[in-house]
Amino acid sequence: MDDLTITTESHIQARWILNALEDVVTWARMNFKPRKSRVLILRKGKVWPNTTLRVQGEEIPSLINNPVKCLGKWFDTTLSDTNNNERIKQQLQDGLKKIDGTGLPGKFKAWLFQHGLLPRLLWPLTLYEVPTSTVEGLETMVNRYLRRWFGLPPSMTSIGLYNKTGMLQLPLSSIVEEYKVSKARLVLTLRDSSDMSISRAGIEVRTGRRWSASSAVEKAESRLKHQDIVGISCSGRQGLGNNTRPLWNSATTGERRALVQSEIRREEEESRKVKAVQMGNQGSWTKWQTSERKLNWTDIWKYQFFQLQFLIRAVYDVLPTPANLQRWGLAEAAECALCGSRATLDHILSSCKEALSQGRYRWRHDQVLREIADTLERQKKKARVHAKPRHINFIQAGARIEGNKGGQPCSILDGSNDWELQADIGKRLQFPDIVHTTLRPDIVMSSAKAKKIVIVELTVPWEERCTQAYERKKAKYEDLIQECRQAGWKAWNYPVEVGCRGFPAPSLGKMFQDVGIVGQARKLAIKKASQSAEKSSSWLWLRRNASSWKPSTNG
Repeated sequence: MDDLTITTESHIQARWILNALEDVVTWARMNFKPRKSRVLILRKGKVWPNTTLRVQGEEIPSLINNPVKCLGKWFDTTLSDTNNNERIKQQLQDGLKKIDGTGLPGKFKAWLFQHGLLPRLLWPLTLYEVPTSTVEGLETMVNRYLRRWFGLPPSMTSIGLYNKTGMLQLPLSSIVEEYKVSKARLVLTLRDSSDMSISRAGIEVRTGRRWSASSAVEKAESRLKHQDIVGISCSGRQGLGNNTRPLWNSATTGERRALVQSEIRREEEESRKVKAVQMGNQGSWTKWQTSERKLNWTDIWKYQFFQLQFLIRAVYDVLPTPANLQRWGLAEAAECALCGSRATLDHILSSCKEALSQGRYRWRHDQVLREIADTLERQKKKARVHAKPRHINFIQAGARIEGNKGGQPCSILDGSNDWELQADIGKRLQFPDIVHTTLRPDIVMSSAKAKKIVIVELTVPWEERCTQAYERKKAKYEDLIQECRQAGWKAWNYPVEVGCRGFPAPSLGKMFQDVGIVGQARKLAIKKASQSAEKSSSWLWLRRNASSWKPSTNG
């Protein structure tokens, strides 16, 4: 009885209600607190401010001058959420300005928004009837600040900030996506409530005309039921049983609620992917055949501002290249400062003939090669002389494996401890005296005792050309591999690719796995090679207009 709303047609009726209320309070011996209550009188559909009501001799505050907050929601004389929507917008503006004025580096400001301001907005967005178009306007406001904090141009798409299935994934959340998920969760909470008075009340969650929460929930449930009919499918190189998820028919209420929310997030990600495919330069990453990179906040803390800025802008091709400057109307010509060709980002980082002749790309190649060679050098010291052959234990359906589920995986390097590694850094590699050849692979690992030889050929291409580079290098060394096998040696050929912007192809992980580098060690080795390519390319970008070439001394 702390909050009281009275709607009457006349002052007499209001008095009668208050007298009856006083009788009930007295009879029940309750301690009624008028100051914690509110009164609102409507007369012919309009607010009537000229009446003062009292209970037990104490005046009840009017809702006109004293709005009340209940369960985080403000109630005023409008009896609608119009003022509350403006209050949310003002709260966001004030919060962004306070964060922007802290003087911290941009990545710290983005962290404050993600973990400080955004959670404070989600409850009001869930509670009030906020139209979807209003939330989209709030996200547009946030995008301007996030771009400035990360040093990104206004023309960069917001897909690069929030995508979760793209090549580069940042730890940022979209307000629109979180709003839709929270509204869907509210629909499910009300509909599936154990309290029958709530579940049968027919409460409608309103979200405007652009998007309907109830329709989205129904659509998500239909898709989940259809997935039960289709079954659990695998994608890419996943084996049978690798992809598991709760089935809709056998899921509990809590699991169904989580499945619906995940499906709505997946639908939002699909819409972002569709928009990215339709874009030109900024959506070219959808054509890459490389592994994705997920940056968490720990990774971002380690990045210098320029390095992080270069990575994001390079992925979405919004660096100020001469070609982009001409497209943006900021330059008349788009010529390369070294060779005079059209200077796109592809040309500067991977295709300039003058940069190639000066050894710029060779220097970057050697930086990545050194990281891979160091990893393999450490791994060859772990080779086991007496290794058990790999075998598969078959079990009955539904049974569990008892004891050790698997030991150290087998490796090409197992069976010998006399491995020698040579890397073609500085053009000093000499092929072992097995066959006569003029070819010089990047890395050669050989064991005379086991008669094994492993050839690794590295390419640091433009990401869209990783597949072509793999096929070209595979064919280049195939005859050499056959000659080694005819000489009585076991030979392996591993063309590997690391994109010039730091995105590795699956061939690099496959090579590491075959030589026994698995788990976290494999992830770390791939990460080091990727960062080496990325840092080297950023140095090439800084020196793009310099006629003379001097490699970076710190690698």
